[in-house]
Amino acid sequence: MSVNSYLIDLKKRMEGNLTFHCVMGNEASDLDSMASSVAYAYFLSRTKQKPGELYLPLINIPGADFKLRTEAVYLFEKTGINVENLIFIDHISLADLRDRCSLKLTLIDHNKLASSQEKFQDGVEEIVDHHKDEGLYSPTEGRTIEPVGSAATLVAEKMINLDTAPLEPAIAELLLGTILLDTVNLDPQAQRVTPKDEAVAMRLFEITGAGQNELFNKLQAEKFNTSALDTPDLLRKDYKEWQMGAVKLGISSVLLPVKEWLKKDPGIVEKFSKYAQSRKLDILLAMNAYTNPEFKRELVVFSADDQLKEKTVSFLLDSKIGLETIDTGMVKGAGKTIAFFSQGDLSKSRKKLQPLLNEYFSSWFTAELPDACSGGNP
Repeated sequence: MSVNSYLIDLKKRMEGNLTFHCVMGNEASDLDSMASSVAYAYFLSRTKQKPGELYLPLINIPGADFKLRTEAVYLFEKTGINVENLIFIDHISLADLRDRCSLKLTLIDHNKLASSQEKFQDGVEEIVDHHKDEGLYSPTEGRTIEPVGSAATLVAEKMINLDTAPLEPAIAELLLGTILLDTVNLDPQAQRVTPKDEAVAMRLFEITGAGQNELFNKLQAEKFNTSALDTPDLLRKDYKEWQMGAVKLGISSVLLPVKEWLKKDPGIVEKFSKYAQSRKLDILLAMNAYTNPEFKRELVVFSADDQLKEKTVSFLLDSKIGLETIDTGMVKGAGKTIAFFSQGDLSKSRKKLQPLLNEYFSSWFTAELPDACSGGNP
C-alpha cells in the first residue's frame, strides 16, 4: 500500500470502533513534526497494526493553518502526497477517544505535551524526539530521544533499519527535505547537524536520487514565500501573545518589507484592527524581518487606543533599538492607531523585545495603582 492509499484508507476507517494510535507532532507543527508524523504512522501501520487498531498521523494544528507552513505545502506536493488526505487536530476529538478508552499517543518532535493537551498524558505509549528529555510519562513502547538535528532523522533510521519493505521514494524525499531544512543543508557551521543526520541523509539520497542543494534551496525559498498569504494569514503564521500587567499584547513575525506589505494590501489597518479584536488584544505588533539583499528588521505598532499606541511608541523609541519612521505616504484608515518603523538594532528579535515590553507594561500598571499607604481610594 502506498502512502496515499494508506491515507485514503484511514479516512474511510476513522468512524470505526477502533483503538486509535495517534502519531502526533508538537503544537507548532513545523515541517519536521508533520513529515515525521506521517512517515512514522505509515511505518507503524505496516509493522505493528493489529485487527481493531488504527495508526494515524495527527497534525497538531487546524487544517486551515496548513497553508501557512509554505515549505510543508511545497514538499508534500512535490513528493506527491495528497494534502487533502492529511488528518489535522480539528478533524478528530482526542477527548472523545480518551473517554471511550480508545486513545493511544506517540509523541513526535516533542516529549512534553502542550498545556492544553496534558489531560491526554495517560495515553502516551511512545516518544520519538530530538529535544532535551523532560523525563515525563512512562511510554510502554519506549522513548527514542537523541540530540540530532531533526526528528525526521530518527524516524528515517527506524524505517530503514526495521522495515522489511523498501522505503517508498515519496516518504524518503519527505524525510530528506525535512532533514536538510532542519540542519541548514547539513552545514557544520550552523551547529545543528550530527553524524547520524549525515549518515541517514546519505541513505535517503541513494533512495531518492535528489540533488542536495537544489532541494534545500527550494525549500528555503518556499519557507519565506508569502505570495499566497493575505494579511490575516501573515499575522497568524508566526504569532505569540502575552498578558503584561493590564495589557494583552500580541507580536507577529512577518517575512516581508512594510512597503511591500502596504502595496499588497492597502487596507492593512482594517485587517490589523480586526485581528486585534479577534484576539482581544490591546496592542498588536508586527516584527518584519527579511533579506534584500542585506538582513533588515522593521516594526509595526497598532492599537485601537491611540493613547496606548503613543505610550508604546514612546517606550520603544526610548529603548534604543534604532527605530526610524518609515515614510509610507497616506495609509488608508491609519488615523493615530498605527505606526511603521525601520529597526536599526538587528539583534532585537521578538524573543529579546518581549521581556522589555513585559517589564514596561507590568511596572507601568503597578505604578498607576494607588499607594495603599497614601490613603488613596482604589
